[in-house]
Amino acid sequence: MAEVNPATHSRPAVVCRGLHKRYGDVVAVAGLDLEVRAGECFGLLGPNGAGKTTTVEILEGLLEPDAGEIEVLGMRWDADDKALRQRIGIQLQDTQFSDKLAVEEVVALFRSFYRRGPSVDEVLAMVELEPKRRSWVSTLSGGQKQRLAVACALVNEPDLLFLDEPTTGLDPQSRRQFWALLGRFRARGGTVLITTHYMDEAESLCDRIAIVDQGRVIALGTPRQLIASLGAEYVIELAVEPGTHVPVDRIAAMAGVQDVRQADGHVYVRVSQLHTVMPALLAEIQRAGSSLSHFSTHQATLEDVFVALTGRHLRDD
Repeated sequence: MAEVNPATHSRPAVVCRGLHKRYGDVVAVAGLDLEVRAGECFGLLGPNGAGKTTTVEILEGLLEPDAGEIEVLGMRWDADDKALRQRIGIQLQDTQFSDKLAVEEVVALFRSFYRRGPSVDEVLAMVELEPKRRSWVSTLSGGQKQRLAVACALVNEPDLLFLDEPTTGLDPQSRRQFWALLGRFRARGGTVLITTHYMDEAESLCDRIAIVDQGRVIALGTPRQLIASLGAEYVIELAVEPGTHVPVDRIAAMAGVQDVRQADGHVYVRVSQLHTVMPALLAEIQRAGSSLSHFSTHQATLEDVFVALTGRHLRDD
């Protein structure tokens, strides 16, 4: 995770207060408050339908909110929309380009929309697409298309970059290349607001994270702060053979156990001291006459934070 430099964060890049948006009877955003500091990578985490994309599209000036105050780079969409569009970059959740355009033609087209910015050659170098400059879009891999989408978001040398689920569907190598690209953008002083489903991505990239559910921010902090809020360093996941049971109440009463949760036939036990809890837990399973069909442990993650707050996994629909 990149370290936050307090000296660069004197003025927020994004501020919204009391943001509301609904579609008929469906409330997408319900009084959401948010502040993104200049120079940081800020992550929005939440399941499908949590209001992340709606929030980002409002901040990008693509949607009108029903209520709330919004300020982006010290300006407002209702008064400074032309100036704002020159200073932000947007990569949508699903960007579609003409298949029969060459990569350099796509970048040149987007570059023509802005008064300032690097040359087409410089942009292609940023995203490492120089070897593909004359290739049709239809011939690009998924990772290359995502880098092209980001290239189009960087053609104006933006101060603020919006990224909505930028690495969904990419293979691990392509995701790592994408992370390196964002690192170079941030090294030049850029601010990033990113939505993602991937816990490792959020923990690696984001200085701070807002967990969003049902249109509201339900937790906010650095990845370390959010994980520490669990009060547990490890999670034990177990399941038993059909016809046997887990003595949940007895396990919950054990010293060092912070929480016990059951879901999808598995039991999840959050613990502060793995080395003391594990032997006692296994003894309770044996005492109950049960047989384990699954047993694993891992250090607490942002996924565990989300489960603790909402009772479901981040990728659950």
